[in-house]
Amino acid sequence: MATFRELLTADPIDLDAVEAHLNGLSHAQRVEQMRQVPGKLQRKLFAAANGRGALEPTYFVPDSVEDRTWVRHEGKNSLPAFSSFAKVFTRPAKGEALWGYNDSPVGWLVGPGHYILRDGPQDGEMHVDYYSIPPEQVDGAPPLKPNDSGISTLVYGNMTDTLRRVSEHVTIGRAVKHGKDTENYFLLTREDV
Repeated sequence: MATFRELLTADPIDLDAVEAHLNGLSHAQRVEQMRQVPGKLQRKLFAAANGRGALEPTYFVPDSVEDRTWVRHEGKNSLPAFSSFAKVFTRPAKGEALWGYNDSPVGWLVGPGHYILRDGPQDGEMHVDYYSIPPEQVDGAPPLKPNDSGISTLVYGNMTDTLRRVSEHVTIGRAVKHGKDTENYFLLTREDV
């Protein structure tokens, strides 16, 4: 059976085959295979996933999860170092925008990168908005810290992430800095809840 990485080398990418493959894996297998996907294939997948399927807040924190419960999305970015991380989401209350932060090995240096999840610029996309941080602390999260001061500014300041759906658990994202698309991509896979 082909791996996630191998499926992304097809030209064009067969997104139905990719989704079926990912949906058939366990969470641990998805994380393992996701972490093998290099930046150039992440870029290719981001382009291919344009308009693939609608994302909604319930994709990131399903309705079955209680309010103020954290849901981890393990991640792999296209950067040459410190490429493993997680985005962690919670719903403060039914019907409200999701809040979250980044869990990274260098979080002690760059900060937690708190954010609010919003509708994206195109139908079906979602935006991780680092211009805004949650208005209050939620148990289990690092202390609230703005993204526009200190070293945090270099990593999270003036930034949003655009997220597109790939499968039942996997999204592909691209960082947008100062309103301009970057060449920084990342994959996320939601834990089973």
